[in-house]
Amino acid sequence: MTNEAVALTGWGLTMPTRAAVSSISSAAELAPLLAGVGNRGVIARGAGRSYGDAAQNGGGLVVTLDAINDVEVLDDGDVVAGAGALLADVIAPLLARGRFLPVTPGTRFVTVGGAIAADVHGKNHHVDGSFGQHLRWLDLVVASGQTQRIGPDGSPDDVALFHATVGGMGLTGIIVRACFGSVESPTDQMNVDTYRCADLDSLMSQMVEREAGHRYSVAWLDGMARGGKLGRGVLTVANHALTNQTPTNHALSGGTRPTESQLAMRFAAPRINVPPVPVSPLNRVTLAAFNEGYYRAAPRVRTGQQVGLGSYFYPLDLVGGWNRLYGSRGFVQYQFAVPDSGAAVIRQALERLSSIGAPSFLSVLKRFGAGNSAAPLSFPIAGWTLAIDVPARLDDLGPILDELDDAVLVAGGRLYLAKDSRATPAVIAAGYPRLDEFRSIRQGIDPAGIFTSDLARRLAL
Repeated sequence: MTNEAVALTGWGLTMPTRAAVSSISSAAELAPLLAGVGNRGVIARGAGRSYGDAAQNGGGLVVTLDAINDVEVLDDGDVVAGAGALLADVIAPLLARGRFLPVTPGTRFVTVGGAIAADVHGKNHHVDGSFGQHLRWLDLVVASGQTQRIGPDGSPDDVALFHATVGGMGLTGIIVRACFGSVESPTDQMNVDTYRCADLDSLMSQMVEREAGHRYSVAWLDGMARGGKLGRGVLTVANHALTNQTPTNHALSGGTRPTESQLAMRFAAPRINVPPVPVSPLNRVTLAAFNEGYYRAAPRVRTGQQVGLGSYFYPLDLVGGWNRLYGSRGFVQYQFAVPDSGAAVIRQALERLSSIGAPSFLSVLKRFGAGNSAAPLSFPIAGWTLAIDVPARLDDLGPILDELDDAVLVAGGRLYLAKDSRATPAVIAAGYPRLDEFRSIRQGIDPAGIFTSDLARRLAL
């Protein structure tokens, strides 16, 4: 089996492209694997949803945990799940009990282990923080082959290891199981308010104003707009619906409660799948038309609309392989966070990418609350985060992103490790001032450095 380092194509980086792949079904199988790991080390791989090389290990070993996918919802709403379980596997048993994930990214096809390793965030960060802040404990197989149960409480060494593992990109050991909390969701519906904003200033102003009283907030930006329309977009803020106003969907409280299997059907595989395409249909003309249509289709103001939970959180999951629309050279997702004082970098990023005509249909702006200060490599910081998809084929893209890296750092921001495929060690070190603390913990638990990845080598983590 192979592990292709396709995310690095075109960025002038070379490394072995093949890795041995081993699938395990229990933590006990890891000890002999770790004992025989060569000098290229080992990294765990979840669902392969990281945008860069976080779960790639050219010339080494990649361990997949698909078979460790058990899920149990406890009476108090906490979830105990195997690291290979998808968030999609957790949603139905939670909703059947009137609960939902405490934090979810924009796809449900992420593993529990991956959600911890990247300390993923969602539309509710300004209220609920990141995924790692809802962990009760996790089971970590360390370099010795032993399994350690660690959490936010315990000995100083265990607590330090726990926080280094949250957001640690799999470099402290292999997560095999975890327990995390949930939030109340009386129905499988969301009450959504929508605001169409004509430019970036009005959009950001509305986001700050509307986030109060709403658990979830996210804005789609027209990445093709220029001039006075730069940064125009559609803001949606939402809360879990307490009652169901849609007769075709059964309420989860009052009336007939749908079964777990019925709920699972609503969060099953994508409805359509995109085949490989030789030439990308996404270009400046087609995306300008799409973005214009999407923007115009949104209401100027609409409040109290009830929509399905899946439609609100996971619109892209309806289309399997949507990334293939970018063609064989793929795309780069560039995501950064800046504090409120650095909000001007949002405009700068949109202007610079617009200046080279970078076609993007997925530009997303969110608000962050206080970050997970205990975890040295956790990404969110209080302020703003912008994620933009752009085709990797653009000749001028590299220099523009390098320029934006500098602007992000000057503003006191950082890049997201789970989305990165082209940053330098210096950029990451400047954005994560506690990197040396992480390195020290990693060295202490894994002195031989057997847990590693292409990302870890590239960024000197």
